[in-house]
Amino acid sequence: MEEHINQAAQWLASARKVIALTGAGVSTESGIPDFRSPGGLWTRYNPAEYGTLGAFLRDPEKVWTMLAEFEALLDARPNAGHIALAGLEEAGVLAGIITQNIDGLHQSAGNKQVVEYHGSNRTYSCLSCRSRLPREQVVPLGIPPRCPQTANGHRCGNILKPDVVFFDENIPPQALIGADQLVRGADLILVLGTSCEVYPAAGIPDQVRRQGGKVVEVNLEQAADLMPDLSLQGKFSEILPALSARLETLRS
Repeated sequence: MEEHINQAAQWLASARKVIALTGAGVSTESGIPDFRSPGGLWTRYNPAEYGTLGAFLRDPEKVWTMLAEFEALLDARPNAGHIALAGLEEAGVLAGIITQNIDGLHQSAGNKQVVEYHGSNRTYSCLSCRSRLPREQVVPLGIPPRCPQTANGHRCGNILKPDVVFFDENIPPQALIGADQLVRGADLILVLGTSCEVYPAAGIPDQVRRQGGKVVEVNLEQAADLMPDLSLQGKFSEILPALSARLETLRS
């Protein structure tokens, strides 16, 4: 493993533009379970009944029975891997992150350039009056939260939707644009905690590879279809700090 970390650090040191693609595996060590893992939400709730905008529009209270379970996990804190990744950005090594996660842990750790490919659970919107509220204002409203906005003396009262991308929704245009800007010119991508099975995000490493860049994976197990140039198998919270420390030694 030490040899692989040394190699990855050397590539990071010599790369012109480094980006990261992150998935559920970087958050599991902060106590947020993978939706697709055994016992995860999608093994207990049918995505067709709970994970689509259509399902939410038909019966938002039903969908909120699942969303409420995830709400309890959103007080999680960044782990050592998140902190190390933020340090790479602060040091000018990392240009930015494209994340499939909705938990905001990268921003909590200190990363500034974060593209939230699947939206965020830190803001909520009313599909009726189009108001958007930060999570801090939504939590006290109860489950399911209802829009507190008033117009002409009348309270809206419609059930709020978290600003996450449901299965039948398109990736937000601003996320596609942000991801494209990060990928353009990148010659190294860190693929962290994702098996790269969900498209279109799963195609991002290939975009970097097609423009001559390297793919470095950090995951508990190598993703079946990723074919990285280098795979560091182990915990995100252990490997990223070790990689960051080795890189700092090379740059000093």
